Amino acid sequence: MATIRRFEDLEAWKKSRLLSQEVWKITCAGTFSRDYKLKDQINAASGSVMDNIAEGFGRGGRLEFVNFLSIAKGSVDETKSQLYRALDKEHISKEKFESIYSVADEAGRAIHGLIEYLNSSLVKGNKFKDRAKETVKDKSKN
Repeated sequence: MATIRRFEDLEAWKKSRLLSQEVWKITCAGTFSRDYKLKDQINAASGSVMDNIAEGFGRGGRLEFVNFLSIAKGSVDETKSQLYRALDKEHISKEKFESIYSVADEAGRAIHGLIEYLNSSLVKGNKFKDRAKETVKDKSKN
């Protein structure tokens, strides 16, 4: 995998952003726009996906990043559950439900793949790279 320098380059983040955009669009129309609690919940959950990916990336450590990706994956599933609620309340059609659910699935798979990759990596992350150099320098002084 190529070195990713910005969270915006991550496919998982791009797919999560698309999910957030699609959710926003449906919550601005029809009866959904007046179901304030569900509208706020689903927008918060879908936004949380991309936000947690960005925050985890910004922490600079592999294990912290995996933890935030796990939270993001949970927010994907929360969004899916809220899509069912929107469908059951007839805020969205079955076709719109399936379309956005598919986007959520793609985001979830991308997040899962990134978690798998990071769990198999020996790289600890940027925040630890200088510590390894310091340890080598300290040992060479002795």
